[in-house]
Order: sequence, then C-alpha cells, then structure tokens
Amino acid sequence: MAQKLILASASPRRLSLLASAGVHPDKVEPADIDESIIKSETGSHLVKRLALSKAKYVYERNPKNFIIGADTIVSAGRRLMGKPSDPDNARTYLKQLSGRRHRVYGGICVISPKGNSSLKSISTFVRFKRLTPAEIDAFILTGQWKDKAGGYAIQGFAGSFVLSINGSYTNIVGLDIASAIAMLTGLGFKRS
Repeated sequence: MAQKLILASASPRRLSLLASAGVHPDKVEPADIDESIIKSETGSHLVKRLALSKAKYVYERNPKNFIIGADTIVSAGRRLMGKPSDPDNARTYLKQLSGRRHRVYGGICVISPKGNSSLKSISTFVRFKRLTPAEIDAFILTGQWKDKAGGYAIQGFAGSFVLSINGSYTNIVGLDIASAIAMLTGLGFKRS
C-alpha cells in the first residue's frame, strides 16, 4: 500500500517548505481546533500542544496515513504573540518587537500510519532593528501582517527589519524543515 502524507495546516509557506525538500503532501487538511493560549503557558509548550492537537485531529479523520501538524508563535519576553486580529494589533506587536530580540517557537508533530508519533519544539532568536513609525505604517499597509505569528513574515517586507537570527531560518518561515524531514524519516516515511 502506497504511503500518503497529509499536511494538517492551511499554510502555503509550510507546503512550499516541504516541496522545497522534495516532500509533496497528498492532501492539505487544516485542523479545526481551538488555538487559544492557556494562561502562563510557555511558547515551547504552546506550539507542541497545538502541533499535536492539529496532527491528532487530522489523524482521527484519516487513519493509516502520515500526518504532519505544525504551529508557530512569537515570544517577546513573557508575552506570546499569535496572529494579529487587526492592523492595530499588528502595529502593537511591531512596536514591541522594535529594537529587540525575540524568539520564534515552532512546534512540529508527525504521526505515522501505525499511530506512532514524534513531537518537537524549535526555538529561533530574531533581532529587529529599531523601527520608525513610518516603517511600521508602511508595513501595515502591505497587509503582510495578516495570518502571521507576531504580525510579520521574515520572507517578505519585514525581512528588512531583521538585524540577525540565531537558529533555523525555516522555523521563522513556518516549519523547521530539517527537523520535519528527520521526524518523518524516523517514523518510516520515504521521500519519492
């Protein structure tokens, strides 16, 4: 029986990252789960919990398949930043990230056709330059803050805000591809 892989995410960035590594999911099926942050939850715990929940949700509907679930959150100090709800929320996030180092947490969960699973959290440090009000306003107008943890995508306009990164670039984009491939391979997935 041919192996099948389902991506439990609607993120085009995750799909593109997998494709760049020669992995082409047979199906994309976003998980319908509650992504609320639990009070006093750490970034690492949150992304692992959500990646596992997404993968399990899709596995229950598609047993006997490989499933990969993922989640990303930005952390500035103790504050966790998910996807901004509106332009004002995105502006607040950017002001908090301006001139600071922050962390991007990525969670990955892979479930095998036999139901075995692998779960991991990856952390990457990002340092932003000090942003002017004009730069923030110009960025908000691009709309690139929409559906992005922390209100930005490093591969877009906001890449010009980044002074340095320490860790996985692809984790910031949405999926640490080296870890994802290692986890899939470890559970028996074979790239075609």
